[in-house]
Amino acid sequence: MRRRILLAILLAVAVTTCALGIPLGYTALELVETLTTEDLRTRVQQIGLKLDDDLANNREPTITDVESVVPPKGRLIVTRPDQPPEIFGPDPGQDYLAEQIEILRQGTVTVQIPAAPTRARQTQVAGLVVLVIVLTIAIATGVAIVTARRLAQPLGHVANRAGRLGAGDFRPDSRRYGVAELDRVAEALDTSAGALAELVQRERDLVGDVSHQLRSRLTALQLRLEALTHTTDDENRTDAMAALEQAERLGDVLSELLAAAREARATDAEPLDLAAALPAIVGEWREPLRSKGRALRLRVHGRPLAKATTARLREAIGVLLDNALRHGAGPVSLAVRGGDATVAIEVSDGGNGVPDELVAHIFDRGVSGVGSTGVGLALARALVESDGGRLELSVSRPATFTIFLPVPRVDDVRGVRWPAERSPR
Repeated sequence: MRRRILLAILLAVAVTTCALGIPLGYTALELVETLTTEDLRTRVQQIGLKLDDDLANNREPTITDVESVVPPKGRLIVTRPDQPPEIFGPDPGQDYLAEQIEILRQGTVTVQIPAAPTRARQTQVAGLVVLVIVLTIAIATGVAIVTARRLAQPLGHVANRAGRLGAGDFRPDSRRYGVAELDRVAEALDTSAGALAELVQRERDLVGDVSHQLRSRLTALQLRLEALTHTTDDENRTDAMAALEQAERLGDVLSELLAAAREARATDAEPLDLAAALPAIVGEWREPLRSKGRALRLRVHGRPLAKATTARLREAIGVLLDNALRHGAGPVSLAVRGGDATVAIEVSDGGNGVPDELVAHIFDRGVSGVGSTGVGLALARALVESDGGRLELSVSRPATFTIFLPVPRVDDVRGVRWPAERSPR
């Protein structure tokens, strides 16, 4: 983008400079020659008037009377009928400029000067015009570079913001650029992020509520059917056992549908080497914590693998570290514990922790005990759940948040994304 803006500005400057510089150069060259010719014509006219005055008064004209009017290194030639030409001054050579007028009694006066001084002045003027053009292009290039950088950086940030939004990062970004159009785009992205976050959260809440209600009703149905299987009536017992079997199948189908829904949300997740990814993710938070006299400790044992999206995991951990920076105290610890089916990433600090009245609602959108927006933890949980994981408050005092991520299956190939569509079961 920066290169395109730079080239567009330079192209506009080049076209404008050529459109103005070429006519200016040509006009300057013509002006030098015109001034020289006008000066020469003035001198010829002065000489002619003097000679005409002598002839009109029947005096014999002499060249010595007009020698002072002849330009330096110029030649004066006076011709009259039946008389040889009178010449004063050196030969100007083959390349010369000349002006001629007629005088009384069919005579002529011609003044010639070498063209070399005029050509030299034209060259100087042309060089000056070229210098002005070069300086103009140089200054325009500097302005173009600054302008391109000023425009490209906000555009790049907007593109990254849109990419993070597509990756599931719904956090608002307060950065503005001082460019009205880009500021409107940033505000639109923030508005869209908020709307998408609420939509995704409502969808997850709905799935959770429906799942809970269905499982509760299904469990009650299974208990009633299991009781009926103990009846003494053989026919009723057979029907109850058949209904119980169908209820169990329905429970399995419900579990598979919920698992498929979680996997569909995590279609972008890949096998991620946490030992390699986490140092880069937490590295940007070391300096802010160090500036407040606090340390950031990372502990990863072995090379645990997790099924996750790097961008979403970075944003979720960023929310937790930002909360620890703002509301916690002491050193911040980030530890990874591996398991057979789940990898746990714990983020803790030595602060006062979460008040008891907020523990049950800490992930609710808009809930905060310290005057913040109450959006960060809700969005962090949404990001983790988008990869099929969970985010929980495992310890309230001191605050310890744990991200649970699924472990990749044995048949998953590293670097290859999970297919978005599953084969029918």
